[in-house]
Amino acid sequence: MPLEDIKFLLVDDLEENLFALEALLRRDGLQLFRAKSGPEALELLLKHDFALALLDVQMDGMDGFELAELMRGTGRTRRVPIIFLTAVATDERRHFRGYETGAVDFLFKPIDSYMLASKAGVFFDLARQRQELARQRDDLRSGAEKLEEALARQRAHADNSPLALVEFDHAFRVTDWSLGAERIFGWTRADMTGRQLGEAGWLEAGDTGFEALRHELLAGRAPRAVRDIRLRRKDGTPAESEWYCSALTAPDGALVSVSVQILDITERRRAEATQRLLIGELNHRVKNMLGTVQAIAAQGLQRATHPEDFVDDFSGRIQALARAHSLLSDSTWQGAMLKGLIEGQLRLGTIDIDRLTIAGRDIRLAPQVALHLGLILHELTTNANKYGALSTYSGRIELDWHVAGDVLNFRWMERGGPPVTAPVRTGFGTQLIEQSVGADGGSAVANYGAEGLTWEIALPLRADGWENAAAAPSAPRAEAPRPIRAADLPAASLEGLRLLIVEDEPIIALQMVTVLEKAGAQVVGTAGTIAQALKAIENVALDGALLDGNLRGLPVQEVAASLTARAIPFAFVSGYGREHLPRGYDEVTILRKPFSVTDLLAVAGRLVPAVQS
Repeated sequence: MPLEDIKFLLVDDLEENLFALEALLRRDGLQLFRAKSGPEALELLLKHDFALALLDVQMDGMDGFELAELMRGTGRTRRVPIIFLTAVATDERRHFRGYETGAVDFLFKPIDSYMLASKAGVFFDLARQRQELARQRDDLRSGAEKLEEALARQRAHADNSPLALVEFDHAFRVTDWSLGAERIFGWTRADMTGRQLGEAGWLEAGDTGFEALRHELLAGRAPRAVRDIRLRRKDGTPAESEWYCSALTAPDGALVSVSVQILDITERRRAEATQRLLIGELNHRVKNMLGTVQAIAAQGLQRATHPEDFVDDFSGRIQALARAHSLLSDSTWQGAMLKGLIEGQLRLGTIDIDRLTIAGRDIRLAPQVALHLGLILHELTTNANKYGALSTYSGRIELDWHVAGDVLNFRWMERGGPPVTAPVRTGFGTQLIEQSVGADGGSAVANYGAEGLTWEIALPLRADGWENAAAAPSAPRAEAPRPIRAADLPAASLEGLRLLIVEDEPIIALQMVTVLEKAGAQVVGTAGTIAQALKAIENVALDGALLDGNLRGLPVQEVAASLTARAIPFAFVSGYGREHLPRGYDEVTILRKPFSVTDLLAVAGRLVPAVQS
C-alpha cells in the first residue's frame, strides 16, 4: 500500500509569508496546511497529524509562544516538532522560553531557503521513516497473527489426527508430542518432552527396527523413510506401529531434527493374522467337508438298494450338514445351540412338532460336536420315519439330555411305533452314529425294547466347548417357520409351466433342469450372468423364474426388478439369508441351498397359483 503524504503546518499572520514558505517547501509526498492565527492553527491541529509546525513568533492576538504552550498542553499535539520563525533578534531569555515551549529550532527572517529546506527535510525524512516502521510493524503483527493462526490450525489438526505426531532433536530427545500420540500411547506431552526415546519404556525390548532406523538417519541415508516399529503403551500393552519419518539436516549433512508421523497398526496386524487364520481354517473346513461328503456318498452308495433311495438319503444327510453349518455361521463359528439343531429337523419336515417332547436346558455346543450331533439327529429321524415311531400316526419321539461333568448325556426314545427288533446287519446310519460319537471319544448304545427304540448317547464336551443357556426347559419355538413338505406340492401340475433358471453354478442349474423337466415343467432357458438373465426376461415368454441370490459375486436387484416389472412370479435360490438378498422382496419365497427334490418342486409349485391368477 502507498504511504500517506507527510503533513506540515505553516502559521503566519501575513499571507505573503505563507506563500513564500509554500514555495520553498513544496515537494512530492508533502501536504502543506496554512493558518493565519493561533486559533485557526489549533483547529487544524485537532484534525490532522503534523510532522512539523513552522510558527511565526510575532502575530496579532495569540503569538507563536502562546500557541506552542497550548500545543504542549494537549496529548494529541504535544510531540509535534516546532520551528519558530521570527524577524526580531531575541535574547537568551526569549530563546529559553521558545525551547521551553517545545521548539526544536529558530529560523530568522529573511529566511535562508537552503537552511529551511534542509531542516524541514530532516523532519520529512523522520516522518517517512516512522511511517515505514509503522507499516513494517503492522506487517510483522499481521504475519505473526497469520503464523499463530496457522500454527494453531496445524496443532488442532495434529491433535485431532488419528496419527501420532512426534518430533525428535539430533540426539533423539522428544521435542514435540501431539495429543494423538497421547491418545494412542498414554503418555502426556509433559511426560515425554525432553526425554530420550528409550527412557520411558516406549520401545519394545528386543526390537531392532528403531536402532537400524536411527543409524540410517544419523548417516543421512534415509531423509525420508517408512518403517515398522514395535512399541509399548504406558499400560504395558504392545503396539505395532508404522513410522513415516522426515529428517531435517544442516548444510554439512548433520542431523538437526526428525519429524515422525506414527500410525497405530495394531488392529490391522490382528486383522491380518485373523485373516490368515480364517483362510487356513476355511481351507481346512472345506477339505474336511468335501471329505465328509465324499465318505457319505461312498458309504451310502455301497449300501443303497436302489438309486432313488441313495439320492433321498444322500440329499437328507447333506441338508443336515447344511443346517448345522447355517447355525454355526450365524454364531460366527462360536458354536451352535442344541435346540437349534432340533429345530433344523423341524424345518426339514422330518419331525412334526406335535409329535415331539423334549426335556433339557439348552446348551451351546462346540462346532465339531454340533456338526456330528446334527448328522446323528438326521439319521435318527430318518430311520424313525422309515421304520420307527414316525412311520405310524400314533408314534412320537421323546428327547431328554443333561450334562454331567463335561459329558453330554443325550437320550432318544421312540414310543408308540411298530415293534422293534435288533437288526441282523449294522446299517450305514447306525455306523455313522457310532463313529460320529466315537470320534469325539463318546459312546452310543441302542436298546430295542418292547416299548420302542432307545438310544443312549454320551458326548464328551471340552471345558470351553459348551455353555448353559439361560432359558428354562421348553419345547422348540412354535414360531419357527413351517418346513416345506411333500404335502405342500400344489394340486395343479407343473406340466407346461415355462420357467427360467438363473444360476451361475452349471451343475446346480443342470440338476434343477432335470428335476423340473421330469415333473413336467418346460425350462425355456438358463442364465449364468445378469446380462443373460435380463436378455432372457426381455425376449422369452415366461411363467416363472428361479433366481440365484448372487451371480458371480454381483447382487441380482436388477434381475428381480425386471421380473417384478413384467409381473413374472419368481423365487430366490440361495445359500444366503434374506438379509443378503435384494431389499423389498420380503414376500418372495427362498429356496435354500442345498435343497432336496421335494423342496425344489414345492417352491416351483408355489409359482403355479400366481400364474393361474
